[in-house]
Amino acid sequence: MPAPLNRILYVEDEPDIRVVAQMALEVVGGFTVIACASGQQALSAAPDARADLLLLDVMMPGMDGPGTLKALRALPATAHTPVVFMTAKVQAAEVAAYKALGALEVIPKPFDPMALSAQIQRIWATQE
Repeated sequence: MPAPLNRILYVEDEPDIRVVAQMALEVVGGFTVIACASGQQALSAAPDARADLLLLDVMMPGMDGPGTLKALRALPATAHTPVVFMTAKVQAAEVAAYKALGALEVIPKPFDPMALSAQIQRIWATQE
């Protein structure tokens, strides 16, 4: 059984999606969310974030989700932090590729804000 999930480092470049997801995770799920608008911002926030989970958008300008994950894996604070990707690209081969990068799961976009926290809790509970 994994430790409780409390803190999420969330990276999403679209402001509207970021606000909706952050509110859903904080208000409905009771999580502390450190929201970042870019991979670069996530790299700056990660050392002090003490995140239990990385929640990464896949398609972002500049540094995409997989690139952000690679960079976060190079930091001691997030080298082993579990990751979940959020994306509209959920063909079987794409999901398999994200899981090959180490993702616990892939949450399809658009997502249901009212169900997002429960979905993340279910994913969290399936960890080894």
